[in-house]
This record gives sequence, structure tokens and C-alpha cells, in this order.
Amino acid sequence: QVQLVESGGGLVQAGGSLRLSCAVSGRTFSSYVMGWFRQAPGKEREFVSAINWSGSSTYYADSMKGRFTISRDNIKNTVYLQMNSLKPEDTAVYYCAGKYGSIRDERYDYWGQGTQVTVSL
Repeated sequence: QVQLVESGGGLVQAGGSLRLSCAVSGRTFSSYVMGWFRQAPGKEREFVSAINWSGSSTYYADSMKGRFTISRDNIKNTVYLQMNSLKPEDTAVYYCAGKYGSIRDERYDYWGQGTQVTVSL
């Protein structure tokens, strides 16, 4: 059973930063592609970023490039999302997800419960 638990969300002012973490149980974490998604109220879930198993390749949605950075620590079984220059439109529940496969394929098998990020003016 694979479990993903996000943390690090909260309330931040526009222009501020947050770092989200996703702790993953299971011995095969280092084999997974890991991704971050988000869902704002009344909107569909959208892709944020993905990272391959080794961390050597990353992929971002256009609106996040230059502001968000995904990384992973395969010793700690954790994936991170560093978010800088946050905007009110970044307000959403952020989910981490895992799978085998391509970082450009937005279909994932395992999902966390999400962590709320709220960006105020």
C-alpha cells in the first residue's frame, strides 16, 4: 500500500514563499515519477510539476516556470515543491501524486489528501 502525505501548506502574503513536502511510504518510492497538482475552488484540478525517479528531469506547467521548483530526496522518500513569488491565484489545495512512467503523462496512480495553500493580498 502506497501512502502519500502532504504538509507545508498555509496562509502566506502575496510575494511570499512556501515549501510543500510529500512523504511517501513504500519501498519503491525511488522508482516513481512524482508530481504536484492543484485545485482551486470551482476549478478543475491542474498539473503543476513533475520529477523523474532520479531527480534529473523535471517538468512544469507554463504558469509555474521560474517560480516553483520541484525536488526529491530518495533517502527520505520525500518530494518537495518550493513555491516563490506566490500570487493570490496560486490559492488552491495542492496534491502530490506518484506513478511509474513518463513525467509528461499527467495520469497518476497514487494520490495524497492535499494541503491547503492560501495566498492573501
